[in-house]
Amino acid sequence: MLSTRNVYYCNYSIGENVYQEVAGICKPYGKTALLVGGTTAMACGLERLKQALDGSGIEIVKSVHYGHDCTFVNAEKIQKLAEELQVDMIFGMGGGKALDTAKAAAYQAGKPVFTFPTIAATCAASTALSVMYQENGTFECFYFYPRPAVHCFIDLTIIAQAPASYLRAGMGDTIGKFFECHFSARGDKLEHSSALGREISNMCYAPLLEYGEQALKDCEDHKVSVALEQAVLANIISTGLVSLTVLDQYNCAIAHSLYYGLVLIPGFEERWLHGNVVAYGVLVQLAVDRDLEEAKRLKKFLETLKIPTTLKEMNVSTERTELELVLKETVEGPDMEHIPYPVTEDMVYNAIIEIEAL
Repeated sequence: MLSTRNVYYCNYSIGENVYQEVAGICKPYGKTALLVGGTTAMACGLERLKQALDGSGIEIVKSVHYGHDCTFVNAEKIQKLAEELQVDMIFGMGGGKALDTAKAAAYQAGKPVFTFPTIAATCAASTALSVMYQENGTFECFYFYPRPAVHCFIDLTIIAQAPASYLRAGMGDTIGKFFECHFSARGDKLEHSSALGREISNMCYAPLLEYGEQALKDCEDHKVSVALEQAVLANIISTGLVSLTVLDQYNCAIAHSLYYGLVLIPGFEERWLHGNVVAYGVLVQLAVDRDLEEAKRLKKFLETLKIPTTLKEMNVSTERTELELVLKETVEGPDMEHIPYPVTEDMVYNAIIEIEAL
């Protein structure tokens, strides 16, 4: 007998005045909400959302800062607050950590969650997991949920006002989804859901090749455009759909594992956004896979996006002794549990050196 597998997707709305849709979409879930967000995000979006909800019958009872990191402690505080206020829904507003905290608190409180991304750096707004950190700021685990947010509201006016660096990093992470999904699924006979997700991953790369450079220029000019919309959809929705559809083993590979190795270097994570490092990791993955022609093409594209393509650009030494912990974490990390062939520390190091010289 075949076991049951449930697949849930995050619905979304995107546009310049998308908060006007919130009341109609959220009404079936209740009348009151607790909003969880980052300081900058709420300064940009909270009043805009309140104005859209004015007279709608839906009230934001309270708005609170999510905390510095997405931790179980912070999620529990917000869970208890939501229960104390007896709100019907939780709204998450901001970047990845704020949205992940809102999702974790909502799951623990058994309440529906709605997301309001204010930057396009990750797919956190549409995925069914949170990246959890320890209280000291180090990575703890991935926290998975049965389903994603009920609905995601993507206001392009707000995202166009955000620093273009976040959009750029989101593109890097999104490119990684395409290359890692195809790499980790290589040679496997995929069933419907994972096969569908792998095909969706093509939409994580092709639109960025077409619209990415212009989208960055438009974001730098704080201009809402078709190019910006297409890039934002790739970053937030296409990547999220892949994550929700494929088996988890097809979500990441060498590029993400190398990221988690590099962040062991003191101060590295504070200097470099996640997506930029993942994009560099794709180059290393291609070199490990002996596809240097594709690495050259991708390197050229990343340069047009102004994403660093070498460790030298990121002020990281390429001396083997300096990278021992990085290499060890890369090959032993959970993202390497399902790849088409064994990868050693030597293979990763040699690939790094090849990319430096490319």
